[in-house]
Amino acid sequence: MSERMQGLVAGGIAGAAASVAAAATRERRATGDATLRMPSLPSSSSSSSLYSSWHHRESSKSFPLGRGGPRPGHSVTKGRAVSDVSAGGTFYEAALTAASLNPRTKEPEIQRCDEPLHVVHITAEMAPMAKVGGLGDVVHGLARACHLKGHDVEVILPGYSCVSDSPVWEDTQDEGYFDCTYRGGTVGVRVVTARVHGVRVVRLIPQGVNYFQGGRIYGGGYNEMEAYLFFCRAALEWLLQAGRRPQAIHLHDWHTAACSFLYWEEYYGRGLNSARLCLTIHNLDHTGECRQDELSWTGLDGASFATMDRALDPRTIGHNPERLSLLKGGIVFCNSVVTVSPTYRQETLQGGAYMNKTLQDKGGRYLGVLNGIDVDEWNPAEDRLFHAAQEMAKSTVPFNFDASNVAGKKALQAYVRAQLGLRPSEGPLVICVTRLVPQKGAHLIRHAIFRTIEKGGQFVLLGSGHLSPEFERLQQNELRDSPDAKIFLFYSDPLSHFLYGAADMCLVPSMFEPCGLTQMISMRYGSIPVVRRTGGLADTVRDVNETADWDPPSNGFVFDGADERSLDSALDRAIDMFTMDPKGWTNLMKNAMEENFSWGPSADAYINLYRENMHL
Repeated sequence: MSERMQGLVAGGIAGAAASVAAAATRERRATGDATLRMPSLPSSSSSSSLYSSWHHRESSKSFPLGRGGPRPGHSVTKGRAVSDVSAGGTFYEAALTAASLNPRTKEPEIQRCDEPLHVVHITAEMAPMAKVGGLGDVVHGLARACHLKGHDVEVILPGYSCVSDSPVWEDTQDEGYFDCTYRGGTVGVRVVTARVHGVRVVRLIPQGVNYFQGGRIYGGGYNEMEAYLFFCRAALEWLLQAGRRPQAIHLHDWHTAACSFLYWEEYYGRGLNSARLCLTIHNLDHTGECRQDELSWTGLDGASFATMDRALDPRTIGHNPERLSLLKGGIVFCNSVVTVSPTYRQETLQGGAYMNKTLQDKGGRYLGVLNGIDVDEWNPAEDRLFHAAQEMAKSTVPFNFDASNVAGKKALQAYVRAQLGLRPSEGPLVICVTRLVPQKGAHLIRHAIFRTIEKGGQFVLLGSGHLSPEFERLQQNELRDSPDAKIFLFYSDPLSHFLYGAADMCLVPSMFEPCGLTQMISMRYGSIPVVRRTGGLADTVRDVNETADWDPPSNGFVFDGADERSLDSALDRAIDMFTMDPKGWTNLMKNAMEENFSWGPSADAYINLYRENMHL
């Protein structure tokens, strides 16, 4: 990299970290969600939008709309787990079908912006059609929020074959082909554009190779490193050939970090030089370990990146061969780096991980900006699934509710309990919606099931992961035919809506959590979070025993340790308050539901960062 390039990459934005992160925090505390809107849904029976296909988080396989995981009676849902309410399936599937037939709601108006930015996201995921985890949610939420603020936003996605017929695509256009240099030859790339909730999405579909083919986002029958390195090159090549000159190119995780290498080393000198680069780290555990010869497939000299000040992975020093970390290189080569919560930023700087020094070297250009949630999709006051269920149940009490009137929550809870096969109860309903992996505190989840029942409550688990067999054994043995616990070893978006709406508490005992969306969604639905103090959980949940009168009001229960006793210290307090202080509990619910976790403050923080980068 030339001195000129080094200067552009390394140029400081002193003070930006404090101003950007603090502005987002201040706005969250000062504002509420003034508008409660629903997502747009097609008026035809092929419903989609934000209630589109659910995704099995373990296999990442996309299923047809409304078909959520194993059918009732399969081995992972023994007993009367989910009631059949139609010839076609479960109560939540039937509600999804009914909700999708409602008239299309009006899209929010796009604000006028005096100085709109052209922002391009290059990413492996975007919800709802290409989503495996939180990365997809964040890209969708941030892109849409910036679009609604009047900015020109585009998202470039790989041409996954499994999302080619997704019903969320609107105004699909075939934009032709271009050639991309790769592995010493050329690969033809078909360009298909569409709109997803107003945001322009560009899909790059390689021709004559098997990249991104198969029934899932990840884990197909192709070399993922080869495919994503190709995608990095193809994305920049398309920007160059299409005459796009964005002011901000936003990269996400290791999959697209190599774009930063290519941008400065090759494309900047070829005329694609109007942008400054931002990298968001959604999870530092995934680093993109790469061989030098693999990076050379892009046309770069892979060996030239094998230095400590560039992309060499220090964990491989002395190995044969030494390897590169694409994520580390992205940190070095991007003008600014963001992770998804202020506390996770501090943890990554201080936790002793091998990337600490690289992140510390970014100084004020390494920020922590809290993610948001889509408050149109997650809105108990207008959740059309709830309205559809109310009509199916012929209930005279509305199932929808808000902070000013939570009567509907009790009616919905009684309905959900009956549908799931739980006995009627005055005790709390505790849920956990998660991936069943060690990071998520699976050992504490198991303990919490029995502790909740012991304390007079009920527990529902919805999730999947490589620890699923342990919970399947639990369901088939200790919890067989239990009237107080249900375990669903899959993920269903519509079922999660009903669980958040019905629950009194939501358990999130993660060992580490870069941001976490579950606790934000649960609070919006009046389900009080019980969380371990880490990452974004620490930034969003304030314990009832730790909040002074002059602080923002408490909204949950927090514990610090990673053992069962520490969990009990928070879970017991929550159940006791629910049981013995109903007035206090109602106030706590109101505090939680009035939190502003919309994307607006975070989008403003990113827009400020894009503008700061333009001056480098």
